[in-house]
Amino acid sequence: MSRSVFLAIRRRLRAALLTPIVWLPLLVLGMPLWIHAHGTQGAHSQTTHTILPDPSAGYKVVNLAWMDAARSRRVPARLFWPVAAQSESVPLVIFSPGIGSSRDGYTYLGRYWAEHGIASLHLQHVGSDRSLWLGNPFSLISRFQSAASDAEAIARVKDARFALDRLLASRLGPHIALDQIAAAGHSYGANTTLLEAGATVTRNGEVLNFRDPRISAAILISAPPFYGEPDFRPILASITIPTLHITTEDDVIRIPGFNSGVSDREKIFDATGSGHKVLAIYNEGSHNVFTDRRYFDSKQVAEKVKADTRALSLTFLEQAGSGFPQLDSWPARHPGLIGKYVVVTRE
Repeated sequence: MSRSVFLAIRRRLRAALLTPIVWLPLLVLGMPLWIHAHGTQGAHSQTTHTILPDPSAGYKVVNLAWMDAARSRRVPARLFWPVAAQSESVPLVIFSPGIGSSRDGYTYLGRYWAEHGIASLHLQHVGSDRSLWLGNPFSLISRFQSAASDAEAIARVKDARFALDRLLASRLGPHIALDQIAAAGHSYGANTTLLEAGATVTRNGEVLNFRDPRISAAILISAPPFYGEPDFRPILASITIPTLHITTEDDVIRIPGFNSGVSDREKIFDATGSGHKVLAIYNEGSHNVFTDRRYFDSKQVAEKVKADTRALSLTFLEQAGSGFPQLDSWPARHPGLIGKYVVVTRE
């Protein structure tokens, strides 16, 4: 097979698989009893590489390369650090990407948040990152299945905890507002975020919960359902922090036995125990409209959805502890874009 044919096949497979593969992380619900949490303290190494944006941007970008020695696992990350942190403590978002993605993605969120004084740490999960796309295209599906194993799903949560540990222990730590740390993620990353936020699963009488108590709010973009579970409430009722749920009417996954659509995202929203939560369903946009790349959406749709996602998430982060006074009227101020919008506030 010539290299050109090989690359063409890989491109076709990537385009075809990008939407449906998001069901794979949900195998975390079948976590076996032998899985236990490991500490992330101990020896570690770090290298940094600073990427300087336009001086007028008001932030800098730093690539980090940590090693969690306790797990012999690399934890690369990209930090969007606002200039405002020089004189005051700033909020922080820990962002987890979808399967097959890296720290380089979702820059439209990292840049926007940093421009408005919110730092964000974009993780790269080495067991389920962009390296999955490399190699023989005919074994691509098996690589994604491996990346969706129970161990990897939990390792992603540990990556997030370790990265937050390292950042808070660094010279930047004192400049982070400890009461304003949020978790966010898209697709597989939303599953990771649900676990960070306190989702609870029970298997053979053992309760498994990976909540990080430092996380005070969560943003869930295209959160996958919990396949095989008739009722999400026992799993998600334990999430009590404010949550923002974002999806689209065309946010559909089509896999035999693992089909899901916007109704599943709504069920997750309904089952989440948050006293303060928001659901926004855009009229247009595919599952991948929230990534930096545009595979299935027009430029106009992608730009509109991303622009509103940026603004909505920023307002949520700024008001997560105050009951969302400016979010009640969001659709009226953004007509024609949001098909369904729900705000729940209760004490």
